[in-house]
Amino acid sequence: MTTSMPASERLGSHLKRAEQALGATKSAVLKPAGLTVAQYSALLHLSGNPGISAAALARLCGVTPPTMNTVLKNLQERALIERTPHEWHRNVLETRLTDEGRAVMADADARAVRVERALAAEFTDAERAELVALLGRCVAVLERERP
Repeated sequence: MTTSMPASERLGSHLKRAEQALGATKSAVLKPAGLTVAQYSALLHLSGNPGISAAALARLCGVTPPTMNTVLKNLQERALIERTPHEWHRNVLETRLTDEGRAVMADADARAVRVERALAAEFTDAERAELVALLGRCVAVLERERP
């Protein structure tokens, strides 16, 4: 039995290409809003979770805490977020969108949603449901295979 496998047969290669295409497209559409994909992701999750800690936000965004701290520092310098000490845990900073952050988020989200809608429109309802299920199975097997 051979251990070699052509790249064209590797599902991971196809998943990576799709992820890279999505990231590059979102990066391009978010640029006029003045945000990177990481900054947009942080604002998106902050809009639904006001007061969340940087560590929890990093987990939601799939980045390391040091990366999230850099993202938050840049957003704070632009006055898109504010960080204040937690009422009981003074060493924990709560992060919230400012009014300007909400405005930038609304613009960026409209841009990102156009990409998501174009992607969704490429598939029938049944195909979208099947794709979500298939990707879920990919995640499940990859998590099982992780040492």
